[in-house]
Amino acid sequence: MAAAAEAEQRPTLQTLQAVMAPLAPYTPAAVQAEACRVAPAAERLAQYGSEDSLPERQPPRHLAVQINQGLQELLGRYPQALLFGEDVAQKGGVYTVTKDLLRRFGPRRVFNTLLDETMILGMAQGLANLGMLPVPEIQYLAYLHNAIDQLRGEASSLQFFSNDQFRNPMLVRAAGLGYQKGFGGHFHNDNSITALRDIPGLVVGCPSRGDDAVMMLRTLAALAQVDGRVAVFLEPIALYMTKDPHAAGDGQWLFGFPEPGQALLLGEGRVYAPDADDLVVVTYGNGVPMALRVARAIQAQLGWQVRVVDLRWLVPLNAAFIAAQAATARRVLVLDEGRHSGGVGEGVVTALVEAGFGHLPLRRVCGADTYTPLAEAAMFGLPSDNAVIGAALDLAQEP
Repeated sequence: MAAAAEAEQRPTLQTLQAVMAPLAPYTPAAVQAEACRVAPAAERLAQYGSEDSLPERQPPRHLAVQINQGLQELLGRYPQALLFGEDVAQKGGVYTVTKDLLRRFGPRRVFNTLLDETMILGMAQGLANLGMLPVPEIQYLAYLHNAIDQLRGEASSLQFFSNDQFRNPMLVRAAGLGYQKGFGGHFHNDNSITALRDIPGLVVGCPSRGDDAVMMLRTLAALAQVDGRVAVFLEPIALYMTKDPHAAGDGQWLFGFPEPGQALLLGEGRVYAPDADDLVVVTYGNGVPMALRVARAIQAQLGWQVRVVDLRWLVPLNAAFIAAQAATARRVLVLDEGRHSGGVGEGVVTALVEAGFGHLPLRRVCGADTYTPLAEAAMFGLPSDNAVIGAALDLAQEP
């Protein structure tokens, strides 16, 4: 009775702000300070063996290697971090992204699990409640849907329902999206993130290149450590090994490992050709190298200067950043490899309209509302270079 009497005296919730306060705490300065914190030189040398072995001293590499190096840095930086999932240990993952981490950090910190995504995310919650920093891997995005309520109804809701008295921070890695060659079918090429977009408090990031991936991992680990947040890091499978986006041997998708102390703000995008204003392409993931390829063709056909905007952060969308890009654009094309219904592109278009840019000539090129078939047919439901060029030509007909 005493507890009930005490509860009755507590102030009631009077505003939406009060209701949402414990849902998604975010202290940007503290998160950025943690993300940019540099480990002592002696610790880094002990981890890597010599200055010549430091990751920032290595030549530019592709996405899979840089994510691997970023995870190695994360595990070295946070002794409480644990990496686990299907085949992540001895095998090093399906795409070798976790290669050698077992040898470096041992089976207590890098270990395999059963083939059960519900169990993987449930284990992550339990470990987080014990003070660990779980980094579970969901082998393919399609498998995440098997266990989505572990994020929707459990992990992402704990801070809200406990008024931030309890937290279960985690950084969930999931390989996904389309355009993978030689390994087809829906369950290995799912391009739908709709189920993630409406989970309150969840953060979703999607890198398109290796250096961004490392800086985003630093930010997401800091976000978990400082504010107890739950995040999904969506890794585009088709970009894991991509080196030459334009022509064989061009090496333009190889990037160096970011210097210690470099991280991204949550919501911070990347802009290519920021002064170009004839056409702005807003995209993410596989759409970034596609848009950069297409920009050359559009310039050749229409004489337009094309700006490419990589969102990097898909949930929550940075509406102010999107609006700022539209403010200096003559036309906007939204390139979304997700599905037509419920995809990121819908959120981008909504942000543009709500910011007052609905008058701009606008097109959306996105995936079809279909499961992914086998073999070459898998590409029929995804945006293509020709589809983007066709949308640009349509925009050229508008006044």
